[in-house]
Order: sequence, then structure tokens, then C-alpha cells
Amino acid sequence: MTALAILNARLIDPASDYDGPGAVLIEDGRIAEVVRGAGAGAPEGVETVDAGRLCLAPGLIDIRVKTGEPGAEPKETLKSASLSAAAGGVTTLVVQPDTNPAIDDPAMIEFIQRRGAALGLVNVRAAGAVTRGRDGKRMAEIGLMDEAGALYFTDVDRVIADSRLLMRVMSYAATYNALIACRPADPWLSEGAVATSGELATRLGLAAAPAIAERIQLERDLALVEQTGARFLVDQISTEGALETLARARAKGLEVAASVSINHLCFNEIDIGDYRTFYRMDPPLRPESDRQALIEAVREGLIDAVTSAHAPAPAEDKRRPFAEAAPGAVGLETLLPAALTLHHEDGLELLDVLRPLTHGPAGLLGLDAGVLASGAPADLILFDPNAPVVIDADALKSKSKNSPFDGRRLQGRVLLTVVGGRIVHDAR
Repeated sequence: MTALAILNARLIDPASDYDGPGAVLIEDGRIAEVVRGAGAGAPEGVETVDAGRLCLAPGLIDIRVKTGEPGAEPKETLKSASLSAAAGGVTTLVVQPDTNPAIDDPAMIEFIQRRGAALGLVNVRAAGAVTRGRDGKRMAEIGLMDEAGALYFTDVDRVIADSRLLMRVMSYAATYNALIACRPADPWLSEGAVATSGELATRLGLAAAPAIAERIQLERDLALVEQTGARFLVDQISTEGALETLARARAKGLEVAASVSINHLCFNEIDIGDYRTFYRMDPPLRPESDRQALIEAVREGLIDAVTSAHAPAPAEDKRRPFAEAAPGAVGLETLLPAALTLHHEDGLELLDVLRPLTHGPAGLLGLDAGVLASGAPADLILFDPNAPVVIDADALKSKSKNSPFDGRRLQGRVLLTVVGGRIVHDAR
């Protein structure tokens, strides 16, 4: 690999809380040197990029990405997801195990990671299923998948209702120090719900679940964490009540992390409007008070990872009555400009916005990425945080175009994405 120097940049490094001028020298796929301060030059013969004082940061790490491969390639392939990720500044993505067949054994973990590596775009990693076929009945081979490289274990949107099974899973995972992720939603309260209980859902005639369903399930999950000592990720937390439960668990010293979808940071239940199915999410969009509580949780560091919750769905699955439409949205390409609304509109510092997109998930998953430091992987993004963009869903590289940001004016454009020292996206 040739060496590359990115000069005259504004370095944004949440791992060290540094936001200031500097330059980065890349050799053999890793960061050879980080120079803080203005005026740094490059060694003779090294290819250089003049950042023009724009922001240079670690590449984004998205820990919740659904694809259609294997089993539903018309929705999304690993290649189209990787192209979307590169365009959006996501240098590492974690594929969810809700494929067909499910990613529930070591061979499937190895297939996903081999296929991703062969594409030569971004780092493609996999999460393993907690139960076989994600059926919630039989524990999958967590130990073997951990050895094969699975970064964590989850049944994605399916709740493990059997408390005894989940306790066994947590106890077993604790012996490997493996991370278990569950989406908190009481299955009896939330079954069939497509909205949050309240005046809006009643007026629209939508089947709804109370917000307390999330907190009830989280209380159960955290009690099992306390019993087993497992490492645990609260997947897609979305309500203020659940945040209070999370804070109490952290105060007790439990090893509990939390992720939030960018959709729940940017939209509330009012965006459903007159049954706009692109805003049909799972968990459903919440009242504005919950959205504001989530933003404050990001500001205070209670949230470890902000995810795109990338969930591709073709038009025929979205253009249906609201209750029948497929939930979710594509988000790999819009993740950064959407997250930057927290900076432009809600006053968060850039360091606080980027921390749960870089250093936070890297630390959670034990990756050496997410940092601007000598020896770290040269996974970097150069972006203009103020550049205006109008999202055009038809122009997205994803095979599916179900973006709730379609037509929305945002700020923030990725100009350069570097993975392992290679430029994989260049929009300069």
C-alpha cells in the first residue's frame, strides 16, 4: 500500500476529546502518525490530500445493519450495503442475523465476513443469533460463533420471552465475555402494535402499545444481567422511562450499554402524519418528550452507540396500509447528516455527536478502530459539517429506497472515506 497524508484538517477525535487543527499520515493501512497543530507537512513522495480545514474523524461504526443477503437479495446485498456505507462514511458495519438462513452458526459468520472482505470496500462484520433460527427456544452455538468472529449476539427484533432460556444464555455468554443484545418490548403488551399508545394512535385508529412495555421488559432483562453478570446491550432504547431504568442499572455497576436509532433521535410520532409508511418503525416513533430525552442521553453519554438501524424494504412492502407496511428505513448514507442535526439544531458539540458513532461502539465491541491514534486502523472520513444536502432517496446506493429523510434538507456531506488506508469513496 502507498502512504497517504491528509493535511490541513480539523481533527475530531472523541476518544481523546481533541477538536483542533492537525494532520494524519497513513502507512500500510494504519495510522502512522497524528500531528496536532497547524502547518504539518508530508514526507517527500507521499500522496497528499489537502483537507481544506474540513473535519477529519474516525470512520463511523454502525452496529445494526440489516441486509437481504443471504435469502432476500432484492432488498439489499452485502455489496449494495457496503457501497451505501462507504458513501455515508461508515467504515465498519455489523450485519444482523435475521437473514434466511439465520446467522446462527460459525459457518454463517465466516460466510458473511469472507464475502464482505472480498468486496474490498468497508469492514463487514456479523452479529450471531442468540437462538437457533431465532426461534426463541433453543440456544445457538454462541461459543463457536464467538471464536469465528461474531461481535455480539442478538435475535434482533424478536423478544426472548422465556426468562429461563435468557438466563441460561446470559450465564453461558458470560463465560466468553460475549455481549448479548435484546430489544426491550414486553411481547404481550406490544404484539401487533404499530404505534405508541396515546391521542395520535387513537385518532388514527392504529393498534398501539404503551411506552411502559419497553420499561417492563428492560426491568426483566436487567434483573437477569444482575443475576448472571453478563455483558448486555439494550438494543434501540426509545423511551424516557427506559432511560431512567438504564441509568439506575449503570449506577448499580452493571455492565450495561445502550444503543439508539437515528430515526428516534430525528423523528417523533407526529411524523406519521396521514399514515406515511416510511415512518413506520419498530420500535414505533415516540412522543416528542421521549425524543428530547434521548437527545439529552446522547449529550450526557448514557447512550453508547447511535445506529442507522438500516432496514431495507422494497416499494411493494412499504406502499401498503400503515399496519401492514414493513417497518424500518434505510439509513447508511444518511446517518452522518442526520446525526449532525443534533449539532446544528440541538447544540451538541461535534465530539459528543461523533462519540457514539465511533469510539463508543468500538469500545463496546472490542475493536481497535474509532480513534485517531498511531497504530490504529486507517479508517477515516473527511466531511464538511456545514455543507447543505437535500436527500434524494432515488439517488441512494441502497437497492431499497425507503428513507424517511427523502426530500429533507440537512447539513453534512462526506467527501472522502478511507478504509484500511484505501480511498473507497471520493466525492471531492
